[in-house]
Amino acid sequence: MGAWWTLLGHPLWAACTLVLVLVVRAQKRTRWDPRACPVKLHGKTAIVTGANTGIGYCVALDLARRGARVILACRCPIKGTAARDQIRSLSGNPQVDLRILNLSSMASVRDFVQKIKEEEKELHLLVNNAGVSGLPKQFTADGFDTTFATNHLGPFLLTHLLLNLLKASSPSRIVIVSSSNHSKGKVDFRHFTGEQLVHRSDLVYNHTKLHNILWSNELSVRLQGSGVTVNCLHPGIVVTDVLRHYPLRLRVIFNLLGFFFFKTPEEGAVSTLYCAFSEEMDGVSGKYINSDCNLVLPSATARDAQTGKEGYEVCLRLTSNL
Repeated sequence: MGAWWTLLGHPLWAACTLVLVLVVRAQKRTRWDPRACPVKLHGKTAIVTGANTGIGYCVALDLARRGARVILACRCPIKGTAARDQIRSLSGNPQVDLRILNLSSMASVRDFVQKIKEEEKELHLLVNNAGVSGLPKQFTADGFDTTFATNHLGPFLLTHLLLNLLKASSPSRIVIVSSSNHSKGKVDFRHFTGEQLVHRSDLVYNHTKLHNILWSNELSVRLQGSGVTVNCLHPGIVVTDVLRHYPLRLRVIFNLLGFFFFKTPEEGAVSTLYCAFSEEMDGVSGKYINSDCNLVLPSATARDAQTGKEGYEVCLRLTSNL
């Protein structure tokens, strides 16, 4: 034991550890750097869901710094107000507003959209960022699995109801934050209403992320020629509060590992920003972008056009009367 402590306390060990940390952190950088992108967004209006924390907050801050009018779509008024005030202060942009949105409630989605249509003449960017993981099996007032409602059905309805405004404001973009975990997901439309016999919160999250990509692909087909593009992305493994519903011990381990190996929210926001306004994504639609801002193929299931079309119709039917 004494020999090990002597080794670990040696200056060379400390130096090697520091070099390793720096190398690992350098590998988390993407090929595209938003700080080097000259694109300005004056006169553009953007909506970012889940913008009070994590990736959504960083995306909204960058958009505000580029001059966009940014609408923070958040569930919690207190956290949303704090984020709005901070983004206004850091960006120097007063055109940052908060609108309350609970994606697990279809009534809340419809109320949100109604206010947007009454107040906004244009919409150039919709970032479907908000998501949840780790929830136990529970249901919304509409009868949906809460994770599916928050991660997929709510964003689906939100986007569907805003399509006419996005088309009238074209060129415009829809960005959907998915995950590489979609490859572990399965398609079973009974999942929407929580009818599966076995509920594992991590698996349900994976299912929702798979449906995000299927939806994005089908929507891109339906939007051809409209001037509206839609793309999906994987932000990387990012240290945010998305694990807030998991046991404390798991969150502690995740955050400790995250310091060395995972992305910060600022780094995790890069692929979203790339899809949102980079010149490289002009006119590009129906694609899946990885955390290094490269165009990659999602899983074979995620590329199944017939499944995507069927899923789209199921979502339309489930949300049409809510």
